[in-house]
Amino acid sequence: MSPLKNGMIEDWECFRAILDHTYSKHVKSEPNLHPVLMSEAPWNTRAKREKLTELMFEQYNIPAFFLCKTAVLTAFANGRSTGLVLDSGATHTTAIPVHDGYVLQQGIVKSPLAGDFISMQCRELFQEMAIDIIPPYMIAAKEPVREGAPPNWKKKEKLPQVSKSWHNYMCNEVIQDFQASVLQVSDSPYDEQVAAQMPTVHYEMPNGYNTDYGAERLRIPEGLFDPSNVKGLSGNTMLGVGHVVTTSIGMCDIDIRPGLYGSVIVTGGNTLLQGFTDRLNRELSQKTPPPLFLPEHETEAHRQQQHHGAQV
Repeated sequence: MSPLKNGMIEDWECFRAILDHTYSKHVKSEPNLHPVLMSEAPWNTRAKREKLTELMFEQYNIPAFFLCKTAVLTAFANGRSTGLVLDSGATHTTAIPVHDGYVLQQGIVKSPLAGDFISMQCRELFQEMAIDIIPPYMIAAKEPVREGAPPNWKKKEKLPQVSKSWHNYMCNEVIQDFQASVLQVSDSPYDEQVAAQMPTVHYEMPNGYNTDYGAERLRIPEGLFDPSNVKGLSGNTMLGVGHVVTTSIGMCDIDIRPGLYGSVIVTGGNTLLQGFTDRLNRELSQKTPPPLFLPEHETEAHRQQQHHGAQV
């Protein structure tokens, strides 16, 4: 359960509960002693911004408050005041141009192909292979089994009472671990014959079921770059990652495009997929003039760039 929808606060009661928990359990200090900086989606509305400001000053009596766009913080974290921030998170992949520390609203381009889309495809793969997603909290013990054999595990006799949303969250944790361990973005457009020759990756589910994954580990993330490769999606209406970047820059003033092409910054959990930045670099180099700036190594810091930018 999240108080956010499309990157903006939707459930204010839930959001207040999170703030109360943060102050009481983590900050452990009175709110009026600490200034607050928060990040906001570049498309956040004025009404929501004003409501948040009112909440922080009137309910928490903070001494100072500042809202900053997420893309600006990401650019600052990478030592840039101008650049194209490609943010691929759970619900959407977005290209956001930043110039001299300000977001260029007219150049924002969004695609719904993101982490939730990848997770959905992983669930469909597990259904096709008749693999059950059993979160670790339900498992009391398990026995080793041979590859592809049915799992041999024992369910806990006294399971804790958990909400459906928490159970779904734990199942999603299993899927995300599978994505991080198995999936790989092909360095060129997906080809079934080439993918079949790629090395397989062995993965074991929490309940002990284990098997090798081959072509499917490249086919699933391919939809991020080529939507026409995905069953049930119309490739004519959705943009792949490379097209999201070039479309965004193309909507900006021609004089600043070189600066944006020269500073393409990737952030978000999907950019941690093996081969993501290599594929993006390859696609952009075929369409745009050099140079390009892309982080050379995918690290967990990709998830925390807004925090680092706020420190700047």
